Amino acid sequence: MKIAAFDTSSKALTLAILEDETLLAQMTLNIKKNHSITLMPAIDFLMNSLDMKPTDLDRIVVAQGPGSYTGLRMAVATAKTLAHTLKIELVGVSSLLALVPEQAEGLVIPIMDARRNNVYAGFYQSGQVVRPEAHLPLAEVLEIAGATNQPVTFVGETTAFVEQIEAALPQAAIQPTLPDAAAIGRLGLDLPAQSIHDFVPNYLKRVEAEENWLKTHQESSDSYIQRL
Repeated sequence: MKIAAFDTSSKALTLAILEDETLLAQMTLNIKKNHSITLMPAIDFLMNSLDMKPTDLDRIVVAQGPGSYTGLRMAVATAKTLAHTLKIELVGVSSLLALVPEQAEGLVIPIMDARRNNVYAGFYQSGQVVRPEAHLPLAEVLEIAGATNQPVTFVGETTAFVEQIEAALPQAAIQPTLPDAAAIGRLGLDLPAQSIHDFVPNYLKRVEAEENWLKTHQESSDSYIQRL
């Protein structure tokens, strides 16, 4: 199975082409660029470098969230368009799981900066979810990590939080990591294909416009999206 996998849920853009678990080509750009401008040319570049055509692909695997609203919307729209146009399978995987190194031991907590000292956080052990991913204050994540009786490693977008992590959990390991499109492709290799029509980003947090709307409207079945 030939797979195109990509992630634009953070500042980094990562893209890979795989055949089953074998990585054929990969590109990662960790620069603040407009991913909507960069992604499709990057896909074209890798495909042309491999003498492959889009019609050679069997599956699209995309980081489905959480992360940047703009980045997620763009990635999901691109993935759905490619899957629909090429009539191939579409699969989504967690953007947080994509930050977890394959050999990590103990409790691994991937984090992404969600601003205002909040983070998107996952909780994994041996690649398995041990607590639901969530949008949380960093202090709450540190409290959860401190309650465990095993080694803890923070990965992902850790740079802005190093001092707070070290102050609260001096024994915790801190390992900055970038999303890995090859890992995303392998994670999505054996997952069941998802409905292209129903496929949506996993934001884990309401968009700011919806939060502002809810300040003056009671939440009910008459939702923000339905009102718009």
